Amino acid sequence: MKIEVVSDIACPWCAVGVYALDRAIAAIGSAIPVELSFEPFELNPDMPLEGEDLVAHLSAKYGIDAAQIRANQQVIRERGADVGFDFGTRTRIWNTFDAHRLLHWAALEGKQHEVKRALLQAYHGEGRNPASHAVLVEVAARCGMNRQRAAEILAGDEFAAAVRANEQQWLQSGIHSVPSVVVNRRYLIQGARSPGEYERALRQIAAQR
Repeated sequence: MKIEVVSDIACPWCAVGVYALDRAIAAIGSAIPVELSFEPFELNPDMPLEGEDLVAHLSAKYGIDAAQIRANQQVIRERGADVGFDFGTRTRIWNTFDAHRLLHWAALEGKQHEVKRALLQAYHGEGRNPASHAVLVEVAARCGMNRQRAAEILAGDEFAAAVRANEQQWLQSGIHSVPSVVVNRRYLIQGARSPGEYERALRQIAAQR
């Protein structure tokens, strides 16, 4: 079963979805062999590298006030706790394009899943900047990837064209919100579901095959 998770590091619901899907796949075990990959999507493709204040950005984008943002964050925090993800304090939103370039390289190195989880933890758990090359290099090294090679990739534009092409492919296929879980390029599970919901959906898809 081929599972492609279209998501963005900046998306808190993506963290919930990724951790819930991991639990679902673990529950299924070897009964359904899975090929898992993470595909690029930018919620804020025009975000400057210096980022923006989180509350100001969300207020302007969605027309909600600080109290509503805090309430939403509490819901997300509780959903994260349910799947083993601990949300920390985040005060800014940053550009994530270079993080997607790192993930593209990580896929070639067989480390994408580990790097994806580490990036989600760095931003949503620790409030660190996923646009910072220093942070990205540290994440890569922590996941067993070559530190110098990571720095070289990030210093240039390697994999930029491939990431942009992948982003356009998913947009053109109708993906406009994340997380979106695409199974065998035929089935779409949209939104952050519970582990049980993901597991039932994957078992139903496998049974249809």
